[in-house]
Amino acid sequence: MSGVKRIAETEFDRRMVLKTLSVAAVTGALLTACSGSSESSATGSTGADSADGDATSSSVSGTALGLDAAAWSYDTGHDAYWQIGRTYVANPTAPDYQTLGIFVPGAYVTATDNGDGTYTAEVNENGAAGDYTASTAPIVFPVNTPGYSAQQAPSEYSYDTVASYLASGMVYVAAGMRGKDTNTDDYDGNAPWGVTDLKSAVRYVRYNAALIPGDKDRIFVFGHSGGGAQSTVMGSSGDSSLYRPYLASLGAALKDADGQSISDAVAGVMAWCPITNLDYANAAYEWNMGQFATTGTRADQTWTGRYSLDLAAAYAVHVNRLKLTDDRGRRLRLRRSRDGVYLRGSYHDHLLAVVQESLNNFLADTTFPYTPATTTMPGMGSGGSPSGEASSSEATTYQSVEEYIASLNADATWVEYDSVANTAKVLTLAGFVLSQKPPTKEVGAFDGIDRSATENVVLGRGEDALHFAPVSRDVIAKNESTYSSFDDWDDAYAAAQYTKDFASEDGLGKNVLHRSSMYNPMYYLSPSYRGYRTSQVAPHWRIRTGLMQSDTASTTEINLALALRNLGIDDVDFATVWGQGHTQAERTGDATTNFIEWVKGTA
Repeated sequence: MSGVKRIAETEFDRRMVLKTLSVAAVTGALLTACSGSSESSATGSTGADSADGDATSSSVSGTALGLDAAAWSYDTGHDAYWQIGRTYVANPTAPDYQTLGIFVPGAYVTATDNGDGTYTAEVNENGAAGDYTASTAPIVFPVNTPGYSAQQAPSEYSYDTVASYLASGMVYVAAGMRGKDTNTDDYDGNAPWGVTDLKSAVRYVRYNAALIPGDKDRIFVFGHSGGGAQSTVMGSSGDSSLYRPYLASLGAALKDADGQSISDAVAGVMAWCPITNLDYANAAYEWNMGQFATTGTRADQTWTGRYSLDLAAAYAVHVNRLKLTDDRGRRLRLRRSRDGVYLRGSYHDHLLAVVQESLNNFLADTTFPYTPATTTMPGMGSGGSPSGEASSSEATTYQSVEEYIASLNADATWVEYDSVANTAKVLTLAGFVLSQKPPTKEVGAFDGIDRSATENVVLGRGEDALHFAPVSRDVIAKNESTYSSFDDWDDAYAAAQYTKDFASEDGLGKNVLHRSSMYNPMYYLSPSYRGYRTSQVAPHWRIRTGLMQSDTASTTEINLALALRNLGIDDVDFATVWGQGHTQAERTGDATTNFIEWVKGTA
């Protein structure tokens, strides 16, 4: 399909047997879902490749997926048409979440008043709004799921929520999707259901292409934190066969009225601070940040302190296997160092260069006097752009660049400043981390030693938290005899607990490692994973992160950007933002305006 770069043809047709029944059409025919099995997940997964027949085969009767063209509402004051509460799958398992709202500029449709508050509308291909027409307008999906939580679909109309997007000429679709906080007696919200729901909503829009304005080849997803993570999964896993059994179980639109396959691939991703690449997130956190800390769970004479350093070393092995290269084609590696854990090599130098570039961008963008301010993320609603509150965490005002640099070097000199060029040189990673990015999470930051991390529920089963990181299991297994000699050790932390959790299967017969692969962008992007080149990867990416955030390692976004470029994705706009934490970080301007302008520039 145009607008979505085909990275590789999937092998779905060879691996799966479809039982295709009737397909719902706009004219009112009914959709029937397909049954099949997915390919194996990541190396080391012990789960069955095929899901249970009852779980992956849906028998749909009497449920149409066609959008009702006579059910539009109209906002006369803002010239906008909208529909909400439209169920986007034929077999909804979570009907309180599996609906969406569609919001379009009035110029994009020709409508007739039905006399009861509703309108019958058809697409006006030549209708123009903002920078687009009804046939060229991008379609944007917000993913407001902090901490991989659920996103409620809109239950009422609010123009303020969609105003910026509609004014620019975009079509805005807000889809409900399950999350880690929506585990009930009737359904689970653990991975991969959130992204599966979002894929189903994208397929619904394409299934109803004739009735919804906008360019269906220019669908963009955008979100922050867990929403940024799930946006990156959407952008990297387009049409992955791993999702087929899950989509089929919901009665998602797999084929159109002509029997042609419908895609869930997207054209672009806007991700702020994506908490992703979870399989090695524990190890990355300790290499990037944890190895420089000496208190709490990283204190000497604790098993977790030793575990932290061993995880850091394991991350170096992982990085060297990723075979990442920089823009010059130089292989990025980590090497043993005299001080610290693997603080030498081209990968280390690349990270230090990213930090230095971020500081120099800040110096170029900032006028002194300067008062540091950060943006916090108290939560995000069911529509619009992820929102934050600006607040000054400290009242200190720096009168000059020199005064600011001196404050950075207050405890140790790690920045050199050239006042003539107004540029800085970052000398050590340790200096930066200790001054600006100390770890705030315990060892086992994502896969907690006691399964207490948010992500243990994300990849758990219902409300049961589960271990999911093979690197943690392997490090503990290798060093368990040493760890068990420490007073803070407990047999509940043993490697056997991880192995047991990994084998836990969901309702479709897929184990934890399989589901973890589904939610890992690197699984699709890196040649070190079995999912490499088995999906349609979005051709347009914009990634922003607050460099001072301690929620995840800086390597998360750096590796994502590198892997995309190494894969051959030309449009990867990546930047870190100095002085910002876990927020919709932007060097200048505001996040919504910058996102809208970026989408316009991808045409």
